[in-house]
Parts: sequence; C-alpha cells; structure tokens
Amino acid sequence: MASTATSVTAQVQEDRGGIDRFIVATALLGFALLGGLIWLETAPFMAVLFLIGGLLGVALYHGAFGFTGGWRRFVVERRSAGLRAQLALLALATVLFVPVLAGAEAGSMTGALAPVGVSLVLGSFLFGLGMQLGGGCGSGTLFTVGAGNIRMVLTLVFFIVGSVVGTFHLPWWLDQPGADPVNLSISLSPVGAIGVQLAVIAALTAWISHLERRHHGDVERKVFVGPGPDQGWLQTFFTGQWPLIWAVVVLALGNLAILLLSGHPWGITFAFGLWGAKVLQAVGVDLAQFEFWTWDYPALALRDSVLVNVTSVTNFGVFLGAMLAAGLANKYNKASAGRIPPRSLLAAILGGLLMGYGARLGFGCNIGALFSGIASASLHGWVWFAAAWVGSLIGIRLRPFFNLSNR
Repeated sequence: MASTATSVTAQVQEDRGGIDRFIVATALLGFALLGGLIWLETAPFMAVLFLIGGLLGVALYHGAFGFTGGWRRFVVERRSAGLRAQLALLALATVLFVPVLAGAEAGSMTGALAPVGVSLVLGSFLFGLGMQLGGGCGSGTLFTVGAGNIRMVLTLVFFIVGSVVGTFHLPWWLDQPGADPVNLSISLSPVGAIGVQLAVIAALTAWISHLERRHHGDVERKVFVGPGPDQGWLQTFFTGQWPLIWAVVVLALGNLAILLLSGHPWGITFAFGLWGAKVLQAVGVDLAQFEFWTWDYPALALRDSVLVNVTSVTNFGVFLGAMLAAGLANKYNKASAGRIPPRSLLAAILGGLLMGYGARLGFGCNIGALFSGIASASLHGWVWFAAAWVGSLIGIRLRPFFNLSNR
C-alpha cells in the first residue's frame, strides 16, 4: 500500500513538472567538488572545459540528441528530423571551425585530422554496427549513463574494454594500406572547403527530406519547433525538451570553445581507453610493452592524472550535465524501468566492445571523428560517416534478434 502511494505521488510530481531534488543536488555537488579539484590540480581553463562539458551534457539530454536513434529512425520509419539536425550541426560547425583553424598561428591549434585507410574504414564500420547494438554512440552512451540508464552502464564498461584492446592493435592496423590525412582547407582552400562541405550537406538534406516526403507526404518540423504554449522558453531550457536546433547551436559553439581553449576539437573515446589502461596499470600490467602507450601523447596521459586530461575532464562534465538535466526533468533512471532481457544485455556487451575497438581504429566516435572531423574539413570525417552508416544498417537488422525494438 505504501509503495503504491509512493508511486502515485511520484507520478503526480512528474505530471506537475517537478524536479528530482536529490539528483539535482548530487549533480551540483559533483560539479562543485570535481570542478574544485580540477581548478586546484591544473589551471582555470581546465575548470572552464569541465563546465563546457556540463553544458554539452545538458544539451545532449534535453535535446535528445543521439546519432544512433536519428539514423535508425530514418532507416526504419523514414523520419529525418534527427538526421537533418545532425547535418545542420555539421554545417554550422564547418562555418565556425574552418576559418578559425585556417587563421590560427602554426602550432597553436589543430583540427581533427586522421589518415584514410583500412583502419579508418573497418573501425568506423564496427562502430556503426556496435552503436545500434549498444544503444548509443560515444556521446549517447556517456550522456545516457549520466541520466541513470542502467543498461548503458554495461555498454560503457565494455566500450572501455574494447577501447583498451584497440590501443593494443592500432599500430598494426596503421601499417595496413592507407593515405595520409587530407585537409580540404589546404587541398581546396578554406573557402573551397566550406563551399564543398555545405553543398554536400545541402544535397544530403534535400535527399533525405525528399525520401521522407515521398513516404509520409510531409517532413517533420520539430527541428525548429519551439516550446509549446503551456511551457515557456526559460522552463524549456531548464527542464526540456529542447527544440533540436537549440542543441545544434549549443553543441557547435561548445565544440568551438573546446577548440579555442584546448587547441583541439571535442573528443570522447580517447579517455575511455585511458581509463581502462590506468586500471590495468593499477593492477600491475606493464603497458610499455604495447607500442601505442609509448607514443608521446598516450604515454604522457598515462603518467598524468585524469584531471589534467582534456578529454576526461569534458567527459566528466558531460556525465554530470546529463545527470543534472535528467534531475531537472524529473526523469533520472526513467529509461531503466522494467526488466532488461538477457539478450539485450548481451547486445550491450557486444555493442560496447565493437564501439570501443572501432573508435580506436577509426580515430574516434561520432564526436571525435564525425562531428569534429568534418568540422575540421578532414576527408576522414566523411569516410567515417559513410562506413559507420553501412555498419549501422547491419546493426539495425540485428537488433530484433537481441529483443531490441527498432521503433
């Protein structure tokens, strides 16, 4: 009887638009404590990066901005709002990033550039497959764990495992056929790179809109739709759900801020491999036997605290930002209601492993390789997009076997 009353009370609170005060307080305490440690151990700009990560986490959650779901919804239902929002994000980021990178002093900052070869194609294919089984991409896994999704914790754990294994094998994969990084800003000029990328994005947007209109007779408008009449702009900002265009703007500007402060665009998955490697190191594994961990940047990151690693710090921010957003929306752990089928748990494990391994071979995930890569006018970002899409198509077909809905 008491549990029933509690359930009814919780439902009434949610219907009234209340917040989860415990989760909100926990997230704010996490920001205060971890932010203070980062400030003391590193420098003020790292604390700012941590807060930017928090804002990105809020945007990802309140905007429900997941690459995995957007791709699947277009493939299965021919609804393109999520995919068009992603293309709008790439367009805005291109316009913001290319001039900044082109005008930067030599050595002050670098874009997300990577070689194009077997490693990239295989890695991004595996990532696309894995994200449909795991239930989220790199950013999606991180922000849903922050929002209390229990199944996605399993995905994240095996994402980390796969990332570490990927670091062991990456040097061998890099010896396979491939070409040096192609920076379209250099090959075509900055103006040419912007023009070509915007033309490709416009063509893709027109094509998917045409397919949606042919299938449904209309095109979803929720990319640009604002709050309803019963919810003001300020309330929507804090408690969601954001119009997708809000998330697009925040994510693009947030990535630009990370570039300006750290000298490199936003990334997520390097930190996963680093965390796993630190665990192995803590239990006595000598990582110097693996070539990847003898390279300058990985070796330095392994020696230093995670609190001085930019990718780790922004990841911590994304996690806490999503927790805060879920608490403000009174939806923390909402996605974990009910029993999780064993096959779904198996898919989480397989998806995490594939994403972790694929991200390392493919030079990042949907954020570090796709978003930041294309924003940097790097050809590898477009190749990653294409190969991950193919992998995602296969993953979508496999989902029903694991008791995962495609709706």
